[in-house]
Amino acid sequence: MKEVTTIGLDLAKTVFQVHGVDAAGAVVVRRAVRRRQVVEFFAKLPRCLVGIEACATAHYWGRELTRLGHEVRLIAPAYAKAYVRRNKNDAADAAAICEAVGRPSMRFVAIKSEAQQAAAGIHKSLPLARTGVREMLVKQRTMLINTLRGLMAEFGIIAADGPRHVGELIAVLTDPADARIPAPLHDGLMAIVESLRGLEPRIERIEKQIVGWGRSNPTCRHLITIPGYGPILSSAMAAMVVEPTAFTSARHFAASLGLVPRHDGTGGKLKLGRISKRGNGYLRRLLVNGAMSVLCGKRAKQDSWLVKLLASKPRKVAACALANKLARIGWALMLRQQDYRRPQQDQPCPDLA
Repeated sequence: MKEVTTIGLDLAKTVFQVHGVDAAGAVVVRRAVRRRQVVEFFAKLPRCLVGIEACATAHYWGRELTRLGHEVRLIAPAYAKAYVRRNKNDAADAAAICEAVGRPSMRFVAIKSEAQQAAAGIHKSLPLARTGVREMLVKQRTMLINTLRGLMAEFGIIAADGPRHVGELIAVLTDPADARIPAPLHDGLMAIVESLRGLEPRIERIEKQIVGWGRSNPTCRHLITIPGYGPILSSAMAAMVVEPTAFTSARHFAASLGLVPRHDGTGGKLKLGRISKRGNGYLRRLLVNGAMSVLCGKRAKQDSWLVKLLASKPRKVAACALANKLARIGWALMLRQQDYRRPQQDQPCPDLA
């Protein structure tokens, strides 16, 4: 085992798989390790390169093995999958990770600190992990509202879209003189109303915690100066994008969030399709929402680039293009640690001034 230089570690709940090779690439160790034995096993090894798939518990184990002196690199599961030769099992996955971690062109995921991981968990966890606290509460609220709308619509009672109009439905249920909803269903709908009333203060409490964390984070304070960036998007970007230097350019960062067209071509003919929707869907959704808020505001009539874009493209297509631009601006500010400065050429359009 003293000759081990590179290890591929396939994480699991109880039994982990280890695949280690020496400097020449020969297999030195291939075995299963129980969860309680992992730290003891790696403590006996000399310093080596350890590859782990970027899954739910990868950041925790990355920090633990780094404390032991090992160099830990997290690999996106899609990149490691390409090195699985045939049948998929734990041993094959560990061997694939071991092979992928040594590739010079491989891209890696930065290991989050405990504070960064906690801040990201408030928003949304890793793609393969359970959903974050705020997103789970918002999903529960949406489910309850949709159930309330659907059941009341069966009796001809409807309201406009959006959570702010749910009060109209609640007013119907709480009105003693309104008997349009029969008694058995009325009691069930009132239980949904009580659940909604309990969710609202919880969501507000979580959002206040997010805003408070953002005020103490310098990166978040720089990001919030960008038009279209609110406290939720700014804090999520600061918490989830741990190492902006991992991307060679702003274009690469926008592409990692799936905000670029999908490429499909052969024989020298390249076709551009819809956005790829790869990477962190939570950040992508927040960026598109921020872009829509900009398009609905006064800035859409003052920015010449947006005026030309809206004149030739549908609003939602323009929102995706603007979200790409917002992602690139955010990457630049995170890298330079500066506030946003409005470009000098961003002047009101003459015909709309």
